[in-house]
Formats: sequence, structure tokens, C-alpha cells
Amino acid sequence: MAPPAGRTAAASGPEPSWSTAAPAPAPDFVVALGEPEGYDDRGRGRALGARVRPRVAVAAACVVLGVGLIGGAATGSWLTGDSGGGGTAGTYATAGTLWHSVPVDRLFPPTVDGRGAGPGGADRTWTRLAVAPDSGCVNAFDPLLHKVLAPVGCARLLRATYTDATQSFVTTVGLLFTTADAPAMRSLATRFRTEDLARRTDLVPRPYPAPDTVAAAFGDRQRASWTVSVLTEAPVVVYAVSGWADGRAADTPQPAADAMKAGATTAAAQAGLGNEAQGLADRIERGFRTTAAPATEQPS
Repeated sequence: MAPPAGRTAAASGPEPSWSTAAPAPAPDFVVALGEPEGYDDRGRGRALGARVRPRVAVAAACVVLGVGLIGGAATGSWLTGDSGGGGTAGTYATAGTLWHSVPVDRLFPPTVDGRGAGPGGADRTWTRLAVAPDSGCVNAFDPLLHKVLAPVGCARLLRATYTDATQSFVTTVGLLFTTADAPAMRSLATRFRTEDLARRTDLVPRPYPAPDTVAAAFGDRQRASWTVSVLTEAPVVVYAVSGWADGRAADTPQPAADAMKAGATTAAAQAGLGNEAQGLADRIERGFRTTAAPATEQPS
């Protein structure tokens, strides 16, 4: 498949690919996701007996306090994105399974508030138009982006398309759950950073044109701005791509980081489409971290 017109050619060399076989049977993502499993015995230790010596009781209390501080620090690092080397193997693996254990409305809320997310700090509100069917990663990306992401594999790709309060813009946000271990995710994140891959106009994610909505005409030619974030404490890539709701084509897509710069004069920048993509991606990523933190906590 040739890259869209106006985009640079791929580098030469063999192109790795995911399996084109149909994904393993799984519960339908839209209607069959269950509530996440809970955990018992999560924290409150029993009171020390009256006959425990004071010195021993003080030492025990210090141990409990220390464990609590360590657990709090671990949860805090997850929420802020400071993985401290990728987090523990247990929390990493658990985060990678949330695609089938967390309800769709937790991953892609029906309404997302974006206080201060618009140009000049204006508030934004996004309404979900539709969640894409769970179809795996086959044909989900342009060939070059497929090639870049291939080393981390694909367990599931979850996508939803939103519109702003005025229904002027549409944005698809995606959560790619990979099959990679933490070192592989760190390697991909490093490559995106050092090779500036998030700014290449031949590596723009594809949108989901939700049928029978204002996003029905949101195709490849309508991609105007985008952002990609590779997590290192979970096997997940978060991305968003935005465009106009009226179906107009974008001459050249502009990365959100550039479209949001002061003084940017492109059509995407002037319309605030960089803010649409970045603002929604940030909040979906933040929601994922918040949802994942309780699921990955270990009983104290």
C-alpha cells in the first residue's frame, strides 16, 4: 500500500508485520466488558495485643508506616507517569490486561471535560460519538506507522471518536495495548523521542469515521493534527488524531505540539485542532492511569 500523496517514502528494508490472522475470540468491547475484579485484605492491619512490649510496638508501627509510604510512592509514580524504570513486572502485566476487564465508559467516557485545554486556555468539552468495533490492528495504521509499531506487537486496539461542544471538530483517540515487555516499550519510546517520530507526517494515525455521526466523513484525507504517546510503565500507546467535522481535507497534517505553538498560522493551528488532539489524548491517558492504579496496587 503506497503512502498517501504528499507524504515521504518509507526507508528501505524488510517491513515487520503483525499477524493478519483474526484476533482470538474475546468479549465484545462495546457491550460485554465486565467490572474489574476487586481485591480483598487491602490494608488495615490488626491492632497489636495489649501485652506487646512498647519498644516492639513502636518498631512494628514504623514498619507499617514505611510500607505505606512506599506503596503511596509507587501509586504516585504511576499516576504522574514517572515509572522509575518501568514499574514492577506485576503492575506492568496487570495494566496490559485492562482492555478486557474495565468497562468501556471508564476507558472512553461518554463526556470528557477539558478545562483549559483549548487555545488560550479556553475550556473544552468532548462528547463521544461512537466506539470502534474490536477489530484488532490489521489495517488500523498506515504502512509506515504499522512498521514502526510492529516491534511491540498488538494485543488489542481500542478506539473512540469524539466531537467538541459545537460539533465543529472530530477527534479519534486510541489505546493500543501491545504484547511487548517493559524494555521493548522503553526502546520504542526512546526511538520516538530521538528520531522525532511524533512529528513525521507519514506516521499519522488513522481516524475512526463513526457511521451516522458528524464524523462519518472523517477519513485519511481529513487528518489535520495528531499526537502519539508511548507509555513505559504499561504496554500501551495512546494517540489522537483530529480534523474538521464538515469533511474538508487537510493539505498537510501538523503535529499537535507544533499546532499549539504561539504564532502558528496553519489552518489546523488557527482552528485549534492541535489542542483538540492533545487535550483529548491527555485526558484519556490520565483516565487510564487513574483506572489502572487501583487495579495494580498490591495488598499491603
